[in-house]
Amino acid sequence: MTAKPRPRTTTLPHARLRSRGGTPIPEDLARRLTAWLDARLPGAKAVGVTVPASNGMSSETLLFEIEHPEPPVRRCALRLAADPSAYTVFPSYDMTRQYRTLRLVAAHTDLPVPRVLWLEEDPGPLGAPFFVMERVEGRVPPDVMPYTYEGNWLHAASDADREHLEARSVGLLARLHDQVPPAEAEFLTLPGDGDALRRHVESQRAYYAWVVDGVARSPLIEAAFDRLTEQWPRDTGTPVLNWGDARIGNVVYDGFDPVAVLDWEMAAPAPREVDLGWTVYLHRFFQDLTVASGQQGLPGFLRRDRVEARYARLTGHTPRDMDFYTLYAALRHAIVMLRVAYRQVHFGEIAVPADPDTLILHHGSLRAMVQGSYWDAVR
Repeated sequence: MTAKPRPRTTTLPHARLRSRGGTPIPEDLARRLTAWLDARLPGAKAVGVTVPASNGMSSETLLFEIEHPEPPVRRCALRLAADPSAYTVFPSYDMTRQYRTLRLVAAHTDLPVPRVLWLEEDPGPLGAPFFVMERVEGRVPPDVMPYTYEGNWLHAASDADREHLEARSVGLLARLHDQVPPAEAEFLTLPGDGDALRRHVESQRAYYAWVVDGVARSPLIEAAFDRLTEQWPRDTGTPVLNWGDARIGNVVYDGFDPVAVLDWEMAAPAPREVDLGWTVYLHRFFQDLTVASGQQGLPGFLRRDRVEARYARLTGHTPRDMDFYTLYAALRHAIVMLRVAYRQVHFGEIAVPADPDTLILHHGSLRAMVQGSYWDAVR
């Protein structure tokens, strides 16, 4: 279906889906979104516009339904680039890159990714670029309170059901890594010199430099970068398309089966183990928080040895250098956590402590990884 031609609009103020601690403004958004939608689907209206309470500090999400006799889909989700004036978590939000990634994965794999409908690169209609995709119903393991805490659906599930979910989730990585032709993902290649891993790590160094520009640096993060250099793998293997934010909190499940794989903004070519390390460590992040709170958590779930063995069975590739890659995951997450903390400082919610490393929520586990003692303690 072709869209009606229209002139390029002038930029409107960012939609500000939810001001910090404020109230959504769906009436204004519905009006602006309907005007935009009518150019693509004449007569269509955006109705039931809502902003999910769990909207994060990265790209913003808007939920709505299309009112039209023949909509391509009825229930939609819109991902809007973050407001650059709101002390964003990342330096930039490339919605075109995310849109193309979703189309790439849909074209070359059997992964359940949402159907993408439209891309808007003009910031005029809503104040920032965005794309629209089909909204998939289901449930997501929560970050707050973490799915490892008592009282949520995954913690309350049986061991057999969690085993099923774990197997299907690791299978997502196996299929992604094996099914996308590397040449098709070249547009996601990170800038810089060297192989895919070198570029990936250098992109994180650049991100860290951006995070600490004008604020206190983190000796712990810098020690972690040094430790990576000491542990650098001899053979990084052939790069594959990595999901980037590979964790179960970015998957919608129907029962215990994945029905939508979300959040592709960190996708890039890299060794397989970059995704595996992120999957393993992000679970450990929540598990460690849970144990520190006095609860048992889910100690048998997404264990490193189980994830590695399952992935090897599915792909024929035995993960290697996983001490390096789990440290790298903890380091990457630390940079994000530091930025989130400095965002709180910026908005006057907290003060900078004498030791800036304590701004990193998992500074204890990251320090143990740098020292080489973490995995011995948790096995």
